[in-house]
Amino acid sequence: MKSISLFVSTIMLTVFALAACTGDIVGKINPNLTPIPSSHRKTMRAFGSETELRAYLRRLAEKEKRELRRGDGTPSQATVGGEAESKATPAARASTDKDESVTNTQHAGVDEGGIVKLHGNHLVILRRGRLFTVAIGDAALRPVSAVDAFGPDIDPRNTWYDEMLVSDDTIAVIGYSYERGGAEVGLFRIDREGRLTYRSTHHLRSNDYYSSRNYASRLIGDKLIFYTPLYLNPNDSDPLRNFPAVRKWHKGANTDEFRRIIAATNVYRPERPIHSPYGLALHTVTVCDLSNGGFACEATGVVGPWGRVFYVSPTAVYVWVSESVRRGDKNASESMVYRMPLDGSAPSALGVSGSPVDQFSFLEGDDGNMNVLVRSDAVGDAMWGPETAQGDVALMRVSIERFSDGSDAAPPSSYQKLPKPEGYTFQNRFVGDYLLYGTGSGWGYAQKTNHPRVYAVGLKDGEPHELSLAHGVDRIEALGRDAVVVGTDGRDLHFTAIRLGESPEVRDSYTRKDASQGELRSHGFFYKADGEDSGVLGLPISAAGRPGYRHLIDGSASILFLRNSSLRFREAGELSARPQTAADDGCRASCVDWYGNARPLFIRGRVFALLGYEIVEGSFDRDRIHELRRVNYAPGRRGNDRQG
Repeated sequence: MKSISLFVSTIMLTVFALAACTGDIVGKINPNLTPIPSSHRKTMRAFGSETELRAYLRRLAEKEKRELRRGDGTPSQATVGGEAESKATPAARASTDKDESVTNTQHAGVDEGGIVKLHGNHLVILRRGRLFTVAIGDAALRPVSAVDAFGPDIDPRNTWYDEMLVSDDTIAVIGYSYERGGAEVGLFRIDREGRLTYRSTHHLRSNDYYSSRNYASRLIGDKLIFYTPLYLNPNDSDPLRNFPAVRKWHKGANTDEFRRIIAATNVYRPERPIHSPYGLALHTVTVCDLSNGGFACEATGVVGPWGRVFYVSPTAVYVWVSESVRRGDKNASESMVYRMPLDGSAPSALGVSGSPVDQFSFLEGDDGNMNVLVRSDAVGDAMWGPETAQGDVALMRVSIERFSDGSDAAPPSSYQKLPKPEGYTFQNRFVGDYLLYGTGSGWGYAQKTNHPRVYAVGLKDGEPHELSLAHGVDRIEALGRDAVVVGTDGRDLHFTAIRLGESPEVRDSYTRKDASQGELRSHGFFYKADGEDSGVLGLPISAAGRPGYRHLIDGSASILFLRNSSLRFREAGELSARPQTAADDGCRASCVDWYGNARPLFIRGRVFALLGYEIVEGSFDRDRIHELRRVNYAPGRRGNDRQG
């Protein structure tokens, strides 16, 4: 297992290496892709049989081998971005739950895998390889149940239990097992009293889904949705042998028990030729039905190169794939974006250029347009890829109607070149009718940025606006129709309100002296509106100048609350942790909080701070929060170690 310090060194070296490899996005558009009229729109072609699919994959494998022997290829983006490196290196159904979320999701109605969820009158928490419930009904704050987040016959070593989702009375814990070689889904039942019962474990054959920013799973209704890459071995005698499959776990389970969940007729290919001399992937979207406690899964796949970013809208999963090819003495990027509808209809594709940074680079608009921020030298969102994006910046805006069988391409007129920010760790977000982006310190050491700024680009007129800040850009979040930008100046933590009207402007800034962000994940932030232009935001904070990566090792000191009134910030106080009360939890799995451990929670008029193994409840008095009580739900605490 690599140390955290070595992980940070690897990230910084990759960043500086990429800084010298920038290029023009529009200039890298594949000249062989000729736009076709949208009236001729098609979907991608599915394979007619396993025989046809095997023959296609063997032809691609032979083509790869020839290109490698000639030396025509360049290292794939997966190699640059560290794709192969494991993460181990660095029956109450309250109707209010349908409308009240405790997760800072990208889209309303599309829940994202997280570490804390709400079920009826209970909080459900995933931490360090265990599931916990805490009762909050009838003004309670009381630990109820705790179970391992894995089955009784499973050795949890070399497995990471990262995120969970709750559908009716079923809790799905999503992890990745290096021991068993695939995504691992544990199903648990939660009853009206918050008691947990293990049901079953299922393995999905896949490669690692981990991303420093993205989440592996989504939940729409009772449908659990995964995106997982599956890298294809060109030398395999049967290329279909390791295709997506599911196995129900039991003691002594073996690989022969996997049952394929994808037919050849659900595998698609773009009409565009694929040149990927350093690897192919089957980009797979799996939908599992959790209704009635079941786990029936079906998958759809598209063959493409390794590099990828994925995004889930309310209607489809988008997978942007990229490959590096050699043209003469220069490298070029050939990319394609696949649109895989959630209604089960056939996928479509579009030739594109550059690469998004992360899921927040996308917005499927209500006007029928797809908006994507791209950079000329980005490696996708796998592993640590989002932290290394470099190069020119452009906004691609194209009609969804343009997606076809893959022979079409977004024309150069679809790309608007945007100002390129100074700095390395890039953040971006669509808020209202604007795209905002900038750079900050991210996972690295807190730094003071020269001439820091955030850019706001109007989606209606395409006009870029440059707004000066007193700090870098480490987080961009929505405050209703406006935005807040959070970042460090190397010592202090700043919150800057951005009015997103006809002309965006900085309205107010709050500075928390001697502080840094305690969480980097998007779920660490939450804004609870209580009026059209007012509300309260919460964010975990820690000591001044703390490097971003330390959130994997150190807990947050507290959660800071700010009152927003017409984009004027006023400190409302904080709820703090008591680390001296921590005890050895006997952790057996997932002993690094890769997905964080602190969250502000606003539930039915109450306010909580999740801080490691503590939950602190607060109450507002004249716009100032004060602590009401706290509970420690850690295993081994008296009354907290019961199973089920």
